[in-house]
Amino acid sequence: MVEHNFPQTLPAASKAIDDGSYMDYFYDIPGSMPGTLNIETDSSPPVIVLIDYDEANAVRQEIETPEDTIPFLDTESVSWIDVKGLGSEDVLRRLGKVFSLHPLVLEDIVNVPQRPKIEEYDEQLLIIARMVTIKASGSGFISEQVSLVLGKHYLLTVQEEPEYDCFGPIRERIRTNKGTIRKHGADYLAYALLDAIIDGFFPVLEEYGEKIEELEDEVVSNPSHQTLEKIHSVKRELLGLRRAIWPQRDAINALIRDGSDLISHDVHIYLRDCYDHAIQVLDMVETYRELAASLMDVYLSSVSNKMNEIMKLLTVISSIFIPLTFIAGVYGMNFNTEKSPFNMPELDWYWGYVACWAVMLATAFSLIFFFWRRGWFESLSTAAPQVEPSKKSPKSLLHR
Repeated sequence: MVEHNFPQTLPAASKAIDDGSYMDYFYDIPGSMPGTLNIETDSSPPVIVLIDYDEANAVRQEIETPEDTIPFLDTESVSWIDVKGLGSEDVLRRLGKVFSLHPLVLEDIVNVPQRPKIEEYDEQLLIIARMVTIKASGSGFISEQVSLVLGKHYLLTVQEEPEYDCFGPIRERIRTNKGTIRKHGADYLAYALLDAIIDGFFPVLEEYGEKIEELEDEVVSNPSHQTLEKIHSVKRELLGLRRAIWPQRDAINALIRDGSDLISHDVHIYLRDCYDHAIQVLDMVETYRELAASLMDVYLSSVSNKMNEIMKLLTVISSIFIPLTFIAGVYGMNFNTEKSPFNMPELDWYWGYVACWAVMLATAFSLIFFFWRRGWFESLSTAAPQVEPSKKSPKSLLHR
């Protein structure tokens, strides 16, 4: 499970994404046997929840041991066994024995993170997906692996931890018998969960849309080093979202293209809609990444413009005081008018001091008038122009 928080500093963002870059590394120990289970020490203990339903009835109960699910696997009703947590190797191996899971299937389920994929075995279909959900605090999102094992009349789902998921609406539809979910088989349930996982990306992207809007205003009005860190943080986290949805889209496409005996024709049509949602999520992620990249360009332009305005102000001040400093330096020299009448005769004038001030003030005001006619003071007092990195706001992209 990977937690993402925004805004955050650049080092924290880099660490969060590096920890979640499941395509960059694998947790297997080199030379280990196939089917080896590597469980992290901080994993939550598994909680098993069974939902068994048909068109007429629905039952939900917590299961003490994996063996308690055996009576439900041979019935005509649909059994959804939801396992939350990977903290017990014994429970997971017993679960693999009850469901006759191939050792490589159990390895893919336990050794997280895996790349989203679809793999078909003799009488089972393994679906590895990546689920993102908004944290309860609303300050970020959590990314975790969800494994779905589809059988003829059952669906086994395994999540990394028990606290967060986006399956609440599916459970409610089963409980209240809303829609047609209880009229279909386990394959439709698998589609519904996949669709919920894909739709879970939209609230997260909406948070990033709002964040990018705030950064647009900050980049133009008051860019700072913290602004640069926030932009880098957003870019890195959007990269993590892209790594989650890109292979997920390919996996759904492969399932639609190749098909499976466990997926009916009706559900096959529904999967097309799920694929369309994945495409839309990926398009939004790519758009937001382009916006974040453009924010970097706007940031550099804003910083450069700000520096130019500062240099222009300093140039105006220097241009005014350089001739005054020259005059003051000349009249600050030591002279002896008794030796020569050319040794600063103005020092013996009655109005010499006043004349010097008059020349200095006239020079200063002449330069000020010249700069004013050139429009320099107007450009110094005018705020930086509002730059729009995109014609469409990020939030408008959510409703295309």
